[in-house]
Amino acid sequence: MTPPPPPVRYDRISRWLHWGMAGLFAWIFVSAGAHALAERSALDALLWPTHKPVGTLLLALLLARVAWALARRRRPPAVSALARLGHLGLYALMLAVPAIGLLRQWGSGRAFAPFGLPLLPGFDVSQKVEWTLQLGRLLHGNLGWALLSLVLGHVAAALWHERAGHTPVLARMAG
Repeated sequence: MTPPPPPVRYDRISRWLHWGMAGLFAWIFVSAGAHALAERSALDALLWPTHKPVGTLLLALLLARVAWALARRRRPPAVSALARLGHLGLYALMLAVPAIGLLRQWGSGRAFAPFGLPLLPGFDVSQKVEWTLQLGRLLHGNLGWALLSLVLGHVAAALWHERAGHTPVLARMAG
């Protein structure tokens, strides 16, 4: 018996996770940009306090998305090896950036309760774990901007494929 052809589009849950995360990534990049370019401004005061909780939510959604993808193996095929590599890079950075942020938060000794949910207990801040702080300072922001670059490349590639008539990739994720 021949297997059924791959689906033409992603299922509803995959699409919801994709677009929900896209919206949250827009928020987190705007909050990071406001903090980098207008620190101590009213915009920074509004957005920056949401950065860590939204980043934590993005990590949780990423884990749900990976679990869902593993549970539902039937999805549209990748357009090319380059697309597979790009997606691998996106997923690697979507995992690494918040994981490094959480590691830095833990090492700071400060408690962390995103959305009021206690996630990391605090400890005596004189006992900071310095290597986690250094790793966070070195990589969290830099990898975050690299992730933004990959996201913009992802959007550009999707638009290019759509407009050049190669593959209707937007329809696959739009529903």
